[in-house]
Amino acid sequence: MSAGLLDQSQLIDLTQRLVEAAKRAGADAADAVAVRGVSQSVEIRDGKVEESERAEGDDIGLRVLIGRKQAVVSTNDLAADVATLAERAVAMARIAPEDKYAGLADTALLAKDFPELDLLDASVPSVEELELRARTAEAAALAVKGVNKSGGASASAGIGGMVLVTSTGFCGAYLRSSQGVSMSAIAGEGTGMERDYDFTSAIHGTDLAAPEQVGKSAAERAVARLGPRKVATCKVPVVFDPRLSSSLIGHLIGAINGAAIARKTSFLKDRMGERLFDEGVSIVDDPLRVRGLRSQPFDAEGVAVKPLSFIEHGVLTSWVLDSSTARELGLVTNGRAHRGVSSSPTPGSYNLHMTPGKSTPAELMSDIKEGFYITELIGSGVNSVTGDYSRGAGGFWIENGKISYAVSEVTIAGHLLDMFKSLTPANDLEFKYGVNAPTVRIEGLTVAGR
Repeated sequence: MSAGLLDQSQLIDLTQRLVEAAKRAGADAADAVAVRGVSQSVEIRDGKVEESERAEGDDIGLRVLIGRKQAVVSTNDLAADVATLAERAVAMARIAPEDKYAGLADTALLAKDFPELDLLDASVPSVEELELRARTAEAAALAVKGVNKSGGASASAGIGGMVLVTSTGFCGAYLRSSQGVSMSAIAGEGTGMERDYDFTSAIHGTDLAAPEQVGKSAAERAVARLGPRKVATCKVPVVFDPRLSSSLIGHLIGAINGAAIARKTSFLKDRMGERLFDEGVSIVDDPLRVRGLRSQPFDAEGVAVKPLSFIEHGVLTSWVLDSSTARELGLVTNGRAHRGVSSSPTPGSYNLHMTPGKSTPAELMSDIKEGFYITELIGSGVNSVTGDYSRGAGGFWIENGKISYAVSEVTIAGHLLDMFKSLTPANDLEFKYGVNAPTVRIEGLTVAGR
């Protein structure tokens, strides 16, 4: 990628001029954001390039405030007249309904130092390199006995970044690269075919798993799923594979999002300060992890960010907050604002992980006479208002502490509060994704089968 794509000076200048134009047009306060995205991807199927795609673009957005009224305008035309955009935004704000919680972040909370997070890989792979990675992954998968079809392999690379300027004096920018390889493999024949996948993603190419490893893993997972059986409906311990245990963190974070708490649409709205998990469980959000997939030096309001434990030794300690939701709840933002160019900030998380336990996955399962090891979840039957949990699942049956045979077409059901309370993590935490958790065991879930 050209050096020009790494130069954000034009975007910084443009956002500064937008904010100045908004003030001249009559705004009491304003902020402007510019988002840069450049990506290249190659998809391979049966040894042939099925698709090669490149995308590149810059988008800008301006938010203006008049009192407690706000409006947002956006464009992808960097040559747009800033005065016209600002006047349009101010005109929209004048007739917008009042939002008593709207406003820029408190200046005392703004980031003043930007830590070095090593988020940009200077070595960007060529299209030919991406193609080779995808071909290598597919070839490795097809070499595994029992795999006779490719579901497709892909490799990608990209750079994204953000510039933020506010009328209160904040100016910050960052760039973040990304690379990835994925493979989907199909094993078996006819109605007995099974599919599975694997992938690797990282900020730096040197942190990726080898394409051969990705392809082989996807194939072995698919082969292991052949010949699935049905099981009778029962209530048993359930073990979540690390690829899926992170989804439980996602349900928690959705339920403690400040917007949901303010709307009173969360089953955890009255649970602040309560023990939700075992004492050994903490759930940490770290926006400053070096080379973290979701790391960034400041939030979408310019607020300084820092690691935060939403669950500390089992206890719920904080909501996910931006400035607006914090004001509504009578609190102070904890630097979790996210936004696009066409919207005002909303709360969100960064690099999440659940702290590991002491037992190995094998030890975690060793006393299970009958149980279910889940490697696939289907559907999204989780009610964040009530906490009721019900999802289709596939995986393997556990007998006498060991993985026994493949299982498919079942549903698991329970309540998230009960699930959190009985959750036990293994010691196999790895930082591979944006949300990471070890293997976890949950007691007494209903498995609905035949």
